[in-house]
Amino acid sequence: MKNKKKVSAPLLCSVFLFSVALFLWVFGVYVVGSVGQNYMVEWQFFSLCGSDWSLPIVVDYISVVFSCFVCLISGSVSLFSVSYMEGEMFMRRFMLLIMAFVGSMNLLIFIPSLVTILLGWDGLGIVSFALVIYYQNKKSLAAGMLTVLANRIGDALLILSICFLVNWGEWRIGYGMTGSFSVLICFLVVIGAMTKSAQIPFSAWLPAAMAAPTPVSALVHSSTLVTAGVYLVIRFYSTLIEAQEVLWFLSKMGALTLLMAGLSACFEVDLKKIIALSTLSQLGLMMFTVGIGFPLIAVFHLFTHALFKALLFLCAGSIIHSTMDTQDGRILGGLSYLLPFSSGCLVLSSAALCGMPFLSGFYSKDLILEGAFSGFSGSLEILVMLMGAGLSLVYSLRIMLVGVFGQNYGSSLLGYSVESGYVVSSICILSIGAVMGGWLLQSVWVGVNGSSLVGVFGKVIISVVTFVGLSYGFISGILTETISKKFFSSLSWFLSSMWFMNLASGSFLAGVGLKLGKMMHLHLDLGWMEILGGQGVFKVLSDGVSLSYFVQKGSLLVHTRIFLILLILFLVSSVMMY
Repeated sequence: MKNKKKVSAPLLCSVFLFSVALFLWVFGVYVVGSVGQNYMVEWQFFSLCGSDWSLPIVVDYISVVFSCFVCLISGSVSLFSVSYMEGEMFMRRFMLLIMAFVGSMNLLIFIPSLVTILLGWDGLGIVSFALVIYYQNKKSLAAGMLTVLANRIGDALLILSICFLVNWGEWRIGYGMTGSFSVLICFLVVIGAMTKSAQIPFSAWLPAAMAAPTPVSALVHSSTLVTAGVYLVIRFYSTLIEAQEVLWFLSKMGALTLLMAGLSACFEVDLKKIIALSTLSQLGLMMFTVGIGFPLIAVFHLFTHALFKALLFLCAGSIIHSTMDTQDGRILGGLSYLLPFSSGCLVLSSAALCGMPFLSGFYSKDLILEGAFSGFSGSLEILVMLMGAGLSLVYSLRIMLVGVFGQNYGSSLLGYSVESGYVVSSICILSIGAVMGGWLLQSVWVGVNGSSLVGVFGKVIISVVTFVGLSYGFISGILTETISKKFFSSLSWFLSSMWFMNLASGSFLAGVGLKLGKMMHLHLDLGWMEILGGQGVFKVLSDGVSLSYFVQKGSLLVHTRIFLILLILFLVSSVMMY
């Protein structure tokens, strides 16, 4: 009976989420897509000082399809959690946190007002902290503190932008608004979005969030938390286009994040961290695409990336669960014989990640490269982007070599278990999305594809960049020792440490920030503010009460003293007045 109670919560959540996803897909394709109209429902609460305080809800193609994908991936994660979290005592609490996470993301998707969007934005930050520290050990607590502190920076910047938006008298985003402080508001929104999407220099929290359970990682790193910043920038794009210097800054930071995460993923040994760094690399690619002026292509890549990245995490989670919690790439290997289904889907999702033709990642990545060639970007920026895009095949092959085709140095076969039916079902659902997702979403990019005219030379370079990482297999198989010793011995520490982003943002937030907070707590909260505040007022009141009690004591000697003191004060004041 207890097992039925544990299984019922994730099963009911998955059935509900799959039903919502099916309804949204039918509604989005046949109602919003066929008619070609957008809808907005707005409830006005009150109007104050020329500003309307209202709750708008936008229903367009982007929001409906994005919410459909969020519910589809969340349903698959809930189904996967039946087997992965089978030993969990508080399964209902875990599923309640998952549903709160999905609800916060849907609030963020459908509400285009910068004031009310904080409900979903702060909800994502709070629930993500609860999910990252779910195992309640020192490592998860440190990762949770780093996550919540980085996200609080974005919250503060968004609140500051709302304060400056008072001069515009309009809270809704997605409209071209000009006025005073326009560049400052756009800059604050972009920096706030960069904290949530872990762009440089706020990149340290995303690999640290791997301390959460694998179903949480699949949800956080595919379609919810990390994509919230990209989605906010895309929604705000019609205002950002009037501040070209902000878009220039966004493209540079996106390209640097793409390069940094790609190089770090090539030197990482932890299977989950390799996938997390690939997520960071793809987020940099999306930010770069928005910065060079192609937000629709960035939306398309956001959708396809959500499908194959969730599949990649679920396959990795199945491998980790079946090998008794082993995720070190130096031990894993030879899983194509032991776990053929999970290993095959891992190869499929890795192929979609590196842009293999006719899989979901190919359509969007090819469009991004075409847009970069046809746009007005600098040559150095294009070179960095091409290097980052080429590295995606390198770390995709690294995932396959680490987990599937390499040498196994683990335990005996007694330590392995077979995938359950729930795991197989959830992976099958996302595998269909990873294969068919790009083909089904072609309507998003057909309209913008006509403006991207790339010649034969550009197509050749795109093909070379897409497949140049195949040489990594030759290098790793034959020349690994000599090349690594000669060229990467001094750079491996620098590249594997994410360009010291852990020291730049992680240690600064968790170390310096917490130390300053402790000093302020000791010297202000327990010091000056106590003396001049609560404790001081209490002491003054207690002295006054003691004096009043002494005056009203009823002693003749006390009354005589008070009479004499008052008489002397009266005489002195009379003399001074006259």
